[in-house]
Amino acid sequence: MFVSPIDEIKNRLNIVEVIGSYIKLQKAGANFRALCPFHSEKKPSFFVSPSRQIWHCFGGCAEGGDIFKFVMKIEGVEFGDALRILAQKAGVELKPRSPESVKWQSERQRLYEICELATKFFEKQLEKSQTGKEAKKYLLHRGISEDSIKRWRLGYAPDVWQGLSDFLSSQGYSEKEVEKAGLGLTSEKGSFYDRFRGRIIFPIFDLNSQVVGFGGRVFKEKDKKEVAKYVNTPNSLLYDKSRILYGLDKAKVEIRKKDACILVEGYTDVIMAHQAGTQNIVATSGTALTPYQLKIIKRYSENLTLGFDMDVAGDSATKRGIDLAQNLGFNLKVTRLPEGKDAADIILKNPKEWQEALEKPKSILEFYFQSALSGRNPETPEGKKEISKILLPALKRIPNEIEKSYWTQRLAGELKVKEESVEEELKKVKLEEEVYGLEPEEQAILPPKSRKELLEERLLTMVLRSPRNLKLLGEKEKEFLTDLKNKAAKNEEYFNYLSLKAEIEEFAETSSNLTSRPTPQSSTTDEKEILEEIQLCLKELQSLRVKNQLDEISQEIKKAESEKNSAKIKKLTEEFNQLSREVGL
Repeated sequence: MFVSPIDEIKNRLNIVEVIGSYIKLQKAGANFRALCPFHSEKKPSFFVSPSRQIWHCFGGCAEGGDIFKFVMKIEGVEFGDALRILAQKAGVELKPRSPESVKWQSERQRLYEICELATKFFEKQLEKSQTGKEAKKYLLHRGISEDSIKRWRLGYAPDVWQGLSDFLSSQGYSEKEVEKAGLGLTSEKGSFYDRFRGRIIFPIFDLNSQVVGFGGRVFKEKDKKEVAKYVNTPNSLLYDKSRILYGLDKAKVEIRKKDACILVEGYTDVIMAHQAGTQNIVATSGTALTPYQLKIIKRYSENLTLGFDMDVAGDSATKRGIDLAQNLGFNLKVTRLPEGKDAADIILKNPKEWQEALEKPKSILEFYFQSALSGRNPETPEGKKEISKILLPALKRIPNEIEKSYWTQRLAGELKVKEESVEEELKKVKLEEEVYGLEPEEQAILPPKSRKELLEERLLTMVLRSPRNLKLLGEKEKEFLTDLKNKAAKNEEYFNYLSLKAEIEEFAETSSNLTSRPTPQSSTTDEKEILEEIQLCLKELQSLRVKNQLDEISQEIKKAESEKNSAKIKKLTEEFNQLSREVGL
């Protein structure tokens, strides 16, 4: 019997493990729950059902579905890309010429293939070419081991104009596709050439360890003086530097396990830290910390340790990132590194010093105080002004009044002024409250669906899982199903259970075929549970309908009373009482 790749993937993968690889799940009876990754909330309303292999948010966004819908939402991809991602996780091969592969072949998939081939090309150049061997020697000298070179798939881009592009062309990819992947450029004269030349290559991975971009670093002394030290892939269909955290694919399990994330700046910092046993570490890859990156980190932990050199007086981009992290509720700490040193330098010289630094992180406010007081004289009026200019906004953002009072006293003591003076200045501070970089639709919380809508959608799901129960539905429920099918046809995202879309369309054609069709892979126990849930949904919907009718009758009674129409009042009262008895009121 033929089993479609979609069914095979569902049979092989457990929804708890799939979703648990993205967000932190907690056991809640027979189900699992978490903070919803699709809208902001403080109390978990996102639930995963292992028995039904579905998820649903009962909070602000009211989203829900199966593993395919979750991956589509969390990765921001279409169904074809979600199919490929989950097929890779499940070890299901999508044959190149299968109907599914042809149907879901997409531009994104072509770019993934280009990035993977480019990575293999760079890896081979590092191992086989003469200059590549020099680059590898440089990496080994920097302390990066043979195992790490292989694990992180480091490579070398030959110092020629069209080495990679010629290779990709021979594999059937056009110059336009290579350029869209961020690997090629067209000159003003119209000639095409490689973006990365004569550089050590660091592939950048998404959460599923697929290559989406590259970072290229020069290693020869003469090149360091002539060209930029680093060149990165520009934003593409696959890669957005504001949304990517280098190493997260390898760190996410450990971050969740330790409930803490360490953030550094560079590729080598992450690689060297992993070698030293620090697995819960990621890098911003040289960009300022963005709200998107923070949102991703928060899926795994709210404890964030910053492990790079920061200038709180001059680096406004860093301060914005810190402010945003505080606003998002992160518990922020800072690991102080020796001035001018990064994590890779310290680990190479003395891994023990790195571990000791991690064991003694400072709170973000302690770090602010030390930084502000360093090199500034709190005895002079100018020094007091400079220090307070740095620290007052940080104090203003503290939500807890007791904690704020402690740091206010601390600042007054350091400046040797009255506490009342600090409090007065604190009142004058105006914060620039911005949602840095977020799109308008991400700032808004979607209005929740009504209880009636949730019940109707749940009823539809249960009926489609066991079509023989369609006979239990009355005309009003059937009208709803047809209406929902029409909405799904206009906007596929409206319907949460995309894997059942074919059944919806079949229902629209003929309900008799649907009711007579046997339920696939459904045990007696499942059938019993489905029947009970259908009956419960129908009962609740009937109750809601009657209550709405009671409200309407109440309004009519009030109108009849104002008109002093006793006959109408009596008739309406009898109707009201009759309906009340039906729902047990």
